[in-house]
Amino acid sequence: MSDLETLSARLMDLAARNETTTYGALAQSLGWRVGVLTDALERLMEEDAALGHPFRAALLEAKLTPGLPAPGFFQKAADLGARIDDPLTFVMAERNALKRR
Repeated sequence: MSDLETLSARLMDLAARNETTTYGALAQSLGWRVGVLTDALERLMEEDAALGHPFRAALLEAKLTPGLPAPGFFQKAADLGARIDDPLTFVMAERNALKRR
């Protein structure tokens, strides 16, 4: 299984359990540095956008913004064409869509 497949499987498991995690906790559980994780998350976001799927990276939480991903998530989502009027509403919609996927 590739690193992206491993990451995807871990994120979909979180979605199925209606859970989130922090970047640090996920990176540690995978044995990755946070920078490696964020690069991989951006690649998954590109895949998700190309397929019209919800962003799996929405399941991450930043330490400084509990309940929400890091600012880079929102920037990448906007760069990929997502319209984000309210960050919390956007993230909750993405997470709910992931549960149904």
